[in-house]
Amino acid sequence: VSTGDRPRITGGGHGDCVQCPSMELLRFFLATGWVAKVVLIILVLFSLASWSVIFGKWRELTSAAKATDRFLRVFRKASRLNEVSSEVQKHRASPLAPMFQAGHSELEAQLRSSQGPNRSETGLRIKSLDAISRALERVRGSELERLQRALPMLATTASATPFIGLFGTVWGLMNTFRAIGATGSTSILTVAPGIAEALINTAAGLLAAIPAVIAYNHLLARVKSLNRRMEDFELEFLNLVERNFN
Repeated sequence: VSTGDRPRITGGGHGDCVQCPSMELLRFFLATGWVAKVVLIILVLFSLASWSVIFGKWRELTSAAKATDRFLRVFRKASRLNEVSSEVQKHRASPLAPMFQAGHSELEAQLRSSQGPNRSETGLRIKSLDAISRALERVRGSELERLQRALPMLATTASATPFIGLFGTVWGLMNTFRAIGATGSTSILTVAPGIAEALINTAAGLLAAIPAVIAYNHLLARVKSLNRRMEDFELEFLNLVERNFN
């Protein structure tokens, strides 16, 4: 056998192998029907949106929890509420900071209206503890709504994408039976395209839904934990006001 007949090994073989999976996926996507393409595109968009929410809310809630710890240390160490008020801007990521501002503003308004701006804090009295409680509760509700923002996107992804994938699965099976009916053959060449479409849509639906379910439950638990801390802070603030100004 002459040397010219021997197969030659090129240096680009390794790079070609690395590109094979992505090229195969692209060829498979292009070979699917228009319904399967639409289903896959919708599932990919849902998945990208949910991952964006996951990373964004993770950073937001982590920052809020750390800022809350720092704010509580400042609040509990301070001897006067005005000292805490001057530190609020450093802890804006905490939901307790706007709550404190609302409660402190209502407290100062009541003290000014009852005692005047030139009196010392000794012997000062508030008019309504309920008004301060309502101010705190109003801000707590808005902060809770802010912390929960975008979480419904994860819930929607978790509940909708399996059914979207199931629709693609059913459509792929319909194509399989249609091909069997048209050809009268059940060979692998006949059923493989439809079965492949069905399975890839099922997998895509699950890949979009499973991370969204796990992340939604975890992030919702962290939001509830912060909400409990807001409720505790509200009671702590009201107790402090009641002891000193009522």
